[in-house]
Amino acid sequence: MAAILGRKLGMTRIFDEQGQSVSVTVIEAGPCVVVDTRTPERDGYAAVQVAFEPVPERKLTKPLRGVFAKRKIPPHRVIREVPMPEGGTVQPGQTITVEAFAPGQLVDVTGTSIGKGFAGAMKRHGFSGQRDSHGVSLMHRAVGSIGSSDVARVLPGKRMPGRAGNKRVTVRRLRVVQVDPKRDLLLVRGATPGIRGALLLVRSARERNA
Repeated sequence: MAAILGRKLGMTRIFDEQGQSVSVTVIEAGPCVVVDTRTPERDGYAAVQVAFEPVPERKLTKPLRGVFAKRKIPPHRVIREVPMPEGGTVQPGQTITVEAFAPGQLVDVTGTSIGKGFAGAMKRHGFSGQRDSHGVSLMHRAVGSIGSSDVARVLPGKRMPGRAGNKRVTVRRLRVVQVDPKRDLLLVRGATPGIRGALLLVRSARERNA
């Protein structure tokens, strides 16, 4: 099962065999416990529920306590459901560690992007802005026209100022540089979503269509 939950520890750099500097994200991943499985016959789809970060039972809600007690699994803080890969075979109670990944493997990393608060259209959507020349007054960073007058409303999907960031983001096809089973660490080339301490889901990269 090449999918695991982890926490982003931050970014650093290492040097490869050729002496080149490589920027990497350090992820403390797993160990995760398989809580339950979803089958096409029973649920209509195939997926796996995995739990991460052991936590005292008193810190969980009553429904979550029942989930773990029913399956006789120690309580964990986080539960996530990930699609079951074709041909995958996992059982409740099974443990997933960073050893499920190998250096050189391509992975997709999913997390919540950094929230940037309320932002204008130029920062949020990359608008170029209006001219700084004669005839434009106090409108250099404004959106401008937001629709035709005969509609008498703003059409859905119009790109306007609003909250930027703080969204679920997936960075695809990042390469695993190092795997450290002793410390449960994954070193992934490049940047991943979120701040330090953000929860991340790391899974095998999907193959692109030919």
